[in-house]
Amino acid sequence: MLTSVLLFPAMSDSFSNPTPQFGTAEYAAAPGGNRCEFCQQPLSGTYYRVNAAAACPGCAEKMHSEIDRHKHAAYVRALTYGIGAAVAGLIGYAVIAILLQGWVISYMSIGVGWLVGTAMMKGSKGVGGRRYQIAAALLTYAAVSMAAVPIWIHFANEGKQQRQTQQQKLDDEQRQLEQESGRRPSEPESAPSDARPAVSMGTWLGRVALLGLASPFIQLEGNPFWGLMGLLILFFGMRIAWRIAQGTRFGIYGPFATAPPT
Repeated sequence: MLTSVLLFPAMSDSFSNPTPQFGTAEYAAAPGGNRCEFCQQPLSGTYYRVNAAAACPGCAEKMHSEIDRHKHAAYVRALTYGIGAAVAGLIGYAVIAILLQGWVISYMSIGVGWLVGTAMMKGSKGVGGRRYQIAAALLTYAAVSMAAVPIWIHFANEGKQQRQTQQQKLDDEQRQLEQESGRRPSEPESAPSDARPAVSMGTWLGRVALLGLASPFIQLEGNPFWGLMGLLILFFGMRIAWRIAQGTRFGIYGPFATAPPT
């Protein structure tokens, strides 16, 4: 009974022949001197190709089972490495922007994309595919967009401190003038009470996350030209992560007959 083995991702990409039609056997001369290139046993009846190498049905089935057993673990490792790289990229992006006093170099998005894609391939040992590409692109977008949150918080606190310092200076000058004029120094005005209801930590974090994820589009309102440039460069960074996470493909093809029918 003829069977077919589909493509699975792995670390070799040397086979470039088209995928055979699995509904019928394809007769071809087996390469490698009619021996399995993995167990070195003679090939008889049918054989498979593992990329460009000939393999007996037993070795092909072992590889198929091994791939099925390890592909989930490879994806989990890739996600773990990718998330770590995204967090590192987020921190690096924010720190550089803060050190440059708000001047954000959008080309850093490309570096974040490269970092995420490379880390995922490191974690999976070269295994790639569509779900790896989707994860790499989303992690790149999240890292770059969420970097806006610590940047905003830093400059908001900096502005608040400046306003408090200026207000304190004005209050001191006012009390000094009152003392010089012989009047009783007035008491500092109490800050107006905040009547807004308290917000839970979960709600606050959710709002901050949504605001951060929307930050590439929010920047379009302030400066449409630079906002659009930032979006384009972010797209290129996501594309780099997508291409790297494609990985390489490992194909098990067959079955083939070792000789044409008489």
